[in-house]
Parts: sequence; structure tokens; C-alpha cells
Amino acid sequence: MDLHDKEILPGETLPVVIIGNGPSGICLSYLLSGYTPYLSPEASHPNPLLNSKLGEQPHLSLLEQDLEYLCEGLEGRSSNPVAVLFDSLLLPDSDFGLEHTSPLEWRYEPERAIPHLVLGKGPPGGAWHAMEGSMLTLSLANWMELPGLKLKDWMREKRRNVRNDRATPAEIASYYQHYVSQMSLEQSFACGTTVTSVTRQPGTQEGSPPCWRVTGLQRREGEELADGSSVSEEVPFSLLAHNVVLATGTHDIPARLGVEGESLPFVCHSFWELEAAISRGELDQSSDPVLVVGAGLTAADAVLAAHHLNTPVYHAFRRSVTDPGIIFNQLPKLLYPEYHKVHQMMTQQQYRPSPPPQDHALHNSSTPSSPPSSTTVSSPPSSYPGYLSFPRYKVVAVRPDKKCVLESDSGHRTVVQVSKVLVLIGAHPNLSFLGDNGRPLGNYPEEPITCRRNPIEVDPFTNSVVAADGPGMYAMGPLVGENFVRFLKGGALAIASDLAKRQREGQGRGDGDVITDRLMDKWVDRHIATHKEAEVCALDS
Repeated sequence: MDLHDKEILPGETLPVVIIGNGPSGICLSYLLSGYTPYLSPEASHPNPLLNSKLGEQPHLSLLEQDLEYLCEGLEGRSSNPVAVLFDSLLLPDSDFGLEHTSPLEWRYEPERAIPHLVLGKGPPGGAWHAMEGSMLTLSLANWMELPGLKLKDWMREKRRNVRNDRATPAEIASYYQHYVSQMSLEQSFACGTTVTSVTRQPGTQEGSPPCWRVTGLQRREGEELADGSSVSEEVPFSLLAHNVVLATGTHDIPARLGVEGESLPFVCHSFWELEAAISRGELDQSSDPVLVVGAGLTAADAVLAAHHLNTPVYHAFRRSVTDPGIIFNQLPKLLYPEYHKVHQMMTQQQYRPSPPPQDHALHNSSTPSSPPSSTTVSSPPSSYPGYLSFPRYKVVAVRPDKKCVLESDSGHRTVVQVSKVLVLIGAHPNLSFLGDNGRPLGNYPEEPITCRRNPIEVDPFTNSVVAADGPGMYAMGPLVGENFVRFLKGGALAIASDLAKRQREGQGRGDGDVITDRLMDKWVDRHIATHKEAEVCALDS
């Protein structure tokens, strides 16, 4: 895992550097390590048009076929055509609850491998290691798996009952970490690394082509102290790469409201802070209400956690409960009963203001010397006591005395007394290693990169970044708008296919062939040896 152990010679240019070791980076590493998908001779696909196309050149791997041609006519829940194609091949008709056998077979062909390095801040699995550990994931278990290792089979080895065909984030994180080991990908992963800069390097007078320079810091354990602990140190590194893949995800920086008082100590921006408060005994049924802001899954998890403690909850969100854009309106009730419960609460127990007196404090303009008084709001009688939703409301201000000013889209203001405020309205990626935080790469270059509103603009069939400073920059996963693991695998296929095509055509290598070939031979030899060791271990176990 140490970059100093990667046998990279000074001045040597790596074919590929992947920034991010979550499921996106892991899946791409699998495809670049020689694991190659083919149409199985005995298999067929339930889509007759796709099945016919696949049968035209069955001797070619999927990486060698025309992905744009295969994508024609396919429809799915992703706007990325290659994501729909790969999902259809890995999980045919899964949207209909059917479990058709995948028509793909995977062959290990190390001669097809492309040397690469995967950089990540933590262990393989990325942000999954930082998510709450007990809640069930939104996606079904098989939607979360990566090629070559069935998640449900792995889960059954870990616990007896696979409840509701869904897994916890802790299980998913463990699965991804195990996947890297099981597939013998460790040699390509350098964990504990923080990338600080990605810049375009011009070609040299000696004839070396332009490339990308990736610099950063790697955390390494220092000398062991007398008490058994060790002091970690950060060691700088600098790499050259012909191709760079942005796969960092979008969970780095919590989104903020940008209102007065948001930095007060009782205002939180992560589910973990709620858990910490619960573990410290700060919340119970006698507490003032917790104000949860947001209408996504994390906000719903917070509502459920507080409701489980019988802590009163105010729940404010900007959309109507019937808005089709709210995620709860897109989930089957039988598969997601806990989120259906939250949606019921949001719908049935809405705040409805009564006409206030003429001199009510809410109509006064609030100043620091004369803060608005809080209204007394109570939940209507129902099966969900202690919960009250504020649809189409936004937070205007948070006061030091723990009073929050809420405003409806019609301009009506309400002030509520709270114990804590949880702002759970999404997150933004940390692209500080790119110029202007990567804004020029987005669909709207003037705005920050976000998963939903302004993803990085890429070619739909190669995932190459349209506005990059030069060729050889790719992006995948949430950075290009793919939030679900089942669809981000399509980005890995698109990138691996394009890299394989460019390798076949010999583009972008020039006089760097000798270095690349030497690196290729060394890398292939090492991975064949690692693969054989893994097989021996499996036989001995």
C-alpha cells in the first residue's frame, strides 16, 4: 500500500492513475487488471435486439465491441447509455424483480491488463467506510455488488439471515475491501493518499508526449513509541500518468444552507453528529425537538433515529410531499417499509399555521436585540406522536438561544424552539486538486460541481472529460451524475473500453513505448504471480 513500494522508476509515466478507491475505482481496476467480459456461448439475453447484436461477434470481448451500437434502443433508469447497457448485461430485467442469469462470462487475461494505480484516502471502499453502519442500504444487495463476486453469497457467509435482500453500509464497505483482496488487486492500490494537484505537463524536447502530473501526500506510520503507539507522517509524492480518472465521489463536503447562525455548535451537518449526541445521552423524550432539514435518505434516517428515542422531531424541506422528485415517491413500499413510514409521517402530520393575532411577534422584523418569539407547535393526533413536517419551508436563520426561523414558500414565518439542527441536504465533491475546484469541467462552468445539478460533462460512450486541459482525463461515478453502484459500473466499462482501444491503436505513446512496455511486462508478471498465489491459497483453505 506504500507508494514507495510500487516499483515506479523516477521519470516513468504510468498508463493510468485513478483518483478515488470507492466502488467506481475498484470496478475500473478490476477491468484494467485483465478480467475481461465475453458473451457466454450457452447464454442468451432476454432483450431480443441486444441478444441479436451480441451474437454478431461472439468471439470479441465486450471491451472490443462498439458500445454505442450495443446501446442503441436500450432504456433504463440511468441517463448514461453505457450504464444501462452494462447493468442490463450484469442484471438482466432486474428492474422487474426478475433474476435472469447474466449472459456474460469473465475470463482472466493478464495480457490485456493496463498498468494502473488507484489512490484513496482510506481503505478500499471509499465513502462507504464513513457511512452509518446499521441502516439498510437503499439498493438491493445484488445491485451493490461488483463483477465476479456475488454479494449475497458473501453476505450469507457473514450472517445467517439476509433480511429483505438488503445490506448495511458496514457490510457493503467490508465487501468492497474484501473484493480488492479476493481479486488480487491490492498491488494497484495506494491507500492513505490525498491528492493535492493534477496538472497537464507539456511534452519534452526528448520527444516524450504531454501527460498528467499527480501530486499529493501519503500518510505513513512512523516509528513506534514506548507505549506501543506510532506517530504518522505525511510523505509527498509525485506521479506522471498518460491518463487520469476522477472517481472521488461527492461525499467530501456537506452542503450548507448559507444562513445566519449555521455555525452555532448545536447545528450539525452529518448523521454521525446525531449518533454522537445520542451516544452521549443528549437526546431523549424530554428534549426539545430536533429540527431535521432535508428530504433525502440521510434525513429520513435521522428522523427514524430520533423517533426511535421518542425525541420530538421537526422536519423541514423545500418540496411538496407529492413532488415526484422526492426519493420516497420513487421507492416500492414493500421493499422499503422504513422509508415509506417516513413518507407517511411527512404526508399525514404537516404543520398548518393558524391565523396569528395582529400583534404576533412572528410578524415583527427580527433583530439581534429583539429576536422573534417561538410559536408553540404540536403534532396532530396520529400514530406518530412527536413528529411534525414543514413541507415547502426553508430555514431563514438560527438563533443562539436555539430558536430557528422557518419560512414557507408563501412567505409565512414560524419560529420553533429546538435542541439541535441537523442540516442533511447532500454533499459536494472535494476537487480542490483541480483548477478552480473543477468548475470549468461541469455542464455549467460558473457553478460548483454537484452530482445532480452540475455534474462533470463527459462523452457518453467513453467518459472522457469534455473540457479537460488535454486528452486522457476521464470521470465516473457520482461526479458524472451516477449515484447508484449498479450504474457507475457502466462508467468503468466505458473507460476501460476506450483505454483498450487507444492501447490497440498505439495512440499517445510515442517515444515512451520502451518505458511503457517495460512497465507493462513487470506489471503483468507481478499480477500473474499474485493471481497464482491467490489460487494456491484458495486450494489450501
